[in-house]
Amino acid sequence: MGNDRELDVVDVRLGARLAELRSERGWSLGELAERSGVSRSTLSRAERAEISPTASLLNRLCAVYGRTMSQLLSEVEAEPVPVVRAADQTVWADEASGFVRRSVSPPHAGLRGELVEGRLGAGADLAYDRPPVPGLEQHIWVLDGTLEVTAQDVEHRLDAGDCLRLRVWGPTRFRCPGPEDVRYALAVVLP
Repeated sequence: MGNDRELDVVDVRLGARLAELRSERGWSLGELAERSGVSRSTLSRAERAEISPTASLLNRLCAVYGRTMSQLLSEVEAEPVPVVRAADQTVWADEASGFVRRSVSPPHAGLRGELVEGRLGAGADLAYDRPPVPGLEQHIWVLDGTLEVTAQDVEHRLDAGDCLRLRVWGPTRFRCPGPEDVRYALAVVLP
């Protein structure tokens, strides 16, 4: 994972892009708050990079803007490149939930498929109230540890080497029951 300074730069660029997306639509903070279910003050603080947005907050905003999280994060990157070295991959952390996300695929705003590495600490529990894009296809391959994934009210327990393939239409939950952390590869394909 990069240092705190690198993460702060990502938050600043991300905040500016979120403000830009809202501005492009001509929405006030109040209108965005109504559409996303996120308070005006939280939205304002995220746009000004006073707070690091949580995975749940970004997921809600992605749903409103019709983007995946990786698409949004790729929009704050420089020109697309065909290869991204491990040291240059964007790492984003949601300290509140214990979730660390590494964008493995070279960033590109027009991508349909992407590869992400996810890490959850033992006991971490990450819930999304909706997919960023309805019908999003996900392949979740556990590399180390155990991951519990709940989708469409069905819980799947995945151990190292197991892979779950699903389309996401509603709420999902990712939980690391422990005792060790979990590391997994997530392939995401737009419908």
